Amino acid sequence: MQLAALDIGIVIAYAIGLFALAQWVSRDQAGHEKNSTDYFLASKNLPWWAIGASLIAANISAEQIVGMSGSGYAIGLAIASYEWMAALTLLIVGKWFLPIFLRNQIYTMPQFLEQRYGTRIRTLMAVFWLGLYIFVNLTSIIWLGSIAVNKVAGVDQNTAIVALGLFALLYQLRGGLRAVAMTDIVQVTLLVLGGLLVSGLTLQKISGGEGIVNGFRLLVERAPDHFHMILDQASPYYKDLPGISVLIGGMWIANLSYWGFNQYIIQRALAAKSLDEAQRGVMFAAYLKLLMPTIIVLPGIAAVMLAPNLSRPDEAYPTMMRLLPTGIVGLVFAALVAAIVASTASKINSIATIFTLDIYNKLGAPKNEATLVRVGRIAAVVAIVIAIAAARPLLGSFDQAFQYIQEYTGFFTPGIVVIFLLGLFWKQATELGAIAATIGSFVLSLALKIFWADLPFMDRMGVAFLLALLLAVVFSLIRPAQADVNLIRTDDVRFKTLTPYNIGSVGVVLILIAFYSAWW
Repeated sequence: MQLAALDIGIVIAYAIGLFALAQWVSRDQAGHEKNSTDYFLASKNLPWWAIGASLIAANISAEQIVGMSGSGYAIGLAIASYEWMAALTLLIVGKWFLPIFLRNQIYTMPQFLEQRYGTRIRTLMAVFWLGLYIFVNLTSIIWLGSIAVNKVAGVDQNTAIVALGLFALLYQLRGGLRAVAMTDIVQVTLLVLGGLLVSGLTLQKISGGEGIVNGFRLLVERAPDHFHMILDQASPYYKDLPGISVLIGGMWIANLSYWGFNQYIIQRALAAKSLDEAQRGVMFAAYLKLLMPTIIVLPGIAAVMLAPNLSRPDEAYPTMMRLLPTGIVGLVFAALVAAIVASTASKINSIATIFTLDIYNKLGAPKNEATLVRVGRIAAVVAIVIAIAAARPLLGSFDQAFQYIQEYTGFFTPGIVVIFLLGLFWKQATELGAIAATIGSFVLSLALKIFWADLPFMDRMGVAFLLALLLAVVFSLIRPAQADVNLIRTDDVRFKTLTPYNIGSVGVVLILIAFYSAWW
């Protein structure tokens, strides 16, 4: 597929406009020089709408759009549980996690671990997250993004890798998190608009021009097997989405880790003006997550009727884009690029934050603010250069790179959730227990994969979580910590939320009940 001149013009206008906006929001007031709080936490002054939009922009990338649309083609609406259960998870993060993080002025997740447990666990997890973010997340975002750009626009994949990585680096290099978060409202608006256009036009085509509602009705009638939220054991995809475990099992482990304890996600909320502002931003993100399956999954299901003989499910979204008229293609392609660039920039900024504040700043004498900002920018450059060089060697042989991400992170996710939950809510948890859970999570997950190969991935995370939790509790009780080790204050934390947050939470729950009741 080749883009028409009008489509190319739209994409170029988007890139120029985004870069200009990023530089404008990154400007300093006269006489003010950026410090580490400005650069890594946007001066702790982000409004709720920027937080909510940035949470979604950081989350939705090529592996979400192309991968989940492909899963919609193969599995159906059941894959939407990743999005809808995330909305519920965000409410928990806003009510129970953010009050503790913001009360204790946490900048990074390794910093929380040090203040709660000690220095060894901070260093261990900082190094782990840097490796994970660079060699798994960042490489996969630009690799999958380059595949999407290649399929849709015909751009050489190696060129696309370099272009996406460097553009994401350059537009946020000057302003840091503020440049990322304040432009993400544009990115998300474009993403939502583009996704709704794809869904609407494909449903219109299914109906033969008789309207979107008729198109959706025909799709449900002719592909009824694609409209079940909970799969039974007879489904060939049960191992990917193991029935009721989606609601009460291992998916909670993955979601709590991702939305509650993942630096490049939670960093936006940590940069809020206030706790109430952070909670409003999280609520905004939760409602956007409810909308995402319409944008991402529905085009894949529509492809079952419009392109039933695809060689690979991941071709569903690019194929649906080929059905769009000139001009609309450019807008939707710009939305796809927006999602890729926003996620890449977010990951780059978080890598720079962890390296600078949790590794470099702990070495030797105290560093001045200008040095920290400069090192953060250097770390950002080095990270994307490594990711560009490593993307093809690491991911070129994988048919589904999304599985590569899940498989690698899933070995560690249960232990991460254990150490944070105990750190937040159990005063007796110790550094020894945290280290035991971290190492045990990997060893136990690997053992379960080898010796219980038939166990679905989500169920394996649930079992590993329970075993890692047991390890953490046992080792914590064997060697209690000294009273002065835990520096996290929870005695004066306000968990009570305001009425708008409570009403919004009830709304999310009722919508989820309606969704699952309609398509159980």
